[in-house]
Amino acid sequence: MRGAAGLSARVRERFTVAGADATEDAVVAAVRTDPGAAELGPGAVLRLAERVRGDLVGAGPLTPLLADETVTDILVNATDVWVDRGNGLVRAPVRMGGPDEVRRLAQRLAAGCGRRLDDGQPFVDARLPDGTRVHAVLPPVATTGPYLSLRTFRQRPYRLADLVHAGTVPGPVADILHAVVTARLAYLVVGGTGSGKTTMLNTLLGLVPPTERIVIVEDAAELRPQHPHVVALQARVSNVEGAGAVDLRTLVRQALRMRPDRLIVGECRGAEVVDLLAALNTGHDGGAGTLHANAPADVPARLEALGIVGGLPRAALHAQVAAALQVVVHLRRGARGRVLDSISLLTADGPERLLATRTVWRRGHGPGPAAAELARLLGERDVPVPHLLRSPVSTPVGDGAAEVTPLRRRPRPGGDAS
Repeated sequence: MRGAAGLSARVRERFTVAGADATEDAVVAAVRTDPGAAELGPGAVLRLAERVRGDLVGAGPLTPLLADETVTDILVNATDVWVDRGNGLVRAPVRMGGPDEVRRLAQRLAAGCGRRLDDGQPFVDARLPDGTRVHAVLPPVATTGPYLSLRTFRQRPYRLADLVHAGTVPGPVADILHAVVTARLAYLVVGGTGSGKTTMLNTLLGLVPPTERIVIVEDAAELRPQHPHVVALQARVSNVEGAGAVDLRTLVRQALRMRPDRLIVGECRGAEVVDLLAALNTGHDGGAGTLHANAPADVPARLEALGIVGGLPRAALHAQVAAALQVVVHLRRGARGRVLDSISLLTADGPERLLATRTVWRRGHGPGPAAAELARLLGERDVPVPHLLRSPVSTPVGDGAAEVTPLRRRPRPGGDAS
């Protein structure tokens, strides 16, 4: 291997074999002392040293994107880099050296998480120390790859007032969300990928009274609510020997022994939903979680599918959900940002008592047919009924114009954009 590529490979190998720290000065010195550097000018040497160091430490060329507070997702397709700042994917002005560089970067990131990524294990799902989620796939499984996906994690929790200011939540509707939390109604935050579910749940947990203990169970630690008494459990994948895995279902059962006032499952995606429902039906009210669902009407079917995974018969699942969960908070992601789209109630209807959702409020339409029912539930729990639920006229609140400001476009000190 000749030229700059050969020089880069030799310097990388020297640092790898020696196990030396790849400081900036050390890498520059190593490049300059390589025989191949004689063909390069001073500027080319420094540029090459920067690229070599990027291959050896951190996220390499992606580091500036990870440091950008507005970036939520970084996607690498072979050598093309795309980013999402809350308004959809756009191509990033970042140059990757080639598929081999992307492969090395993916393997380094995986190794830093204690995970294996090679031809025998061509894909990995892991989390960096800063909370960034990493998913990588190598060829030939990745037909035009390698592929690398990074979902950033911003440790800046929003307050509900911040979401109102950003246009994500209409002001009068914020009062409804606050009342739901105060009344200890159990709720699910639902929406599609990247709709802001984690941010919304994080924000709502900040409304829990400080005298209550929140126990969070997550597959990947993302929730960091502004609350004085939070403990969190995180699932663990098996090691390279295939041992040591701890799943969410196990953690939910452990969480019940930790005296939770509020039991939170970061994302319901499997059999753990059965244990969560059992907990919510045995005195642990006020719990919450997130669920992938593109519309409130899809929630019953999604829960039914998860219940089947957990061995819960259809009729039993519908009965337990109807008794345990009351509210569905739905977010959507449009061309102009992430917004709260609707609030619904979960009810059991018909002779078979099957789950259905009824609208409490919907963006652009105002209060729905279930507004009075939610008002009744709040009243039964001695929680003041928000004005919007007491209004006899359905006044549209929060139409499409409220989407002009994406959730991530209004960061504040101490806020969260994840």
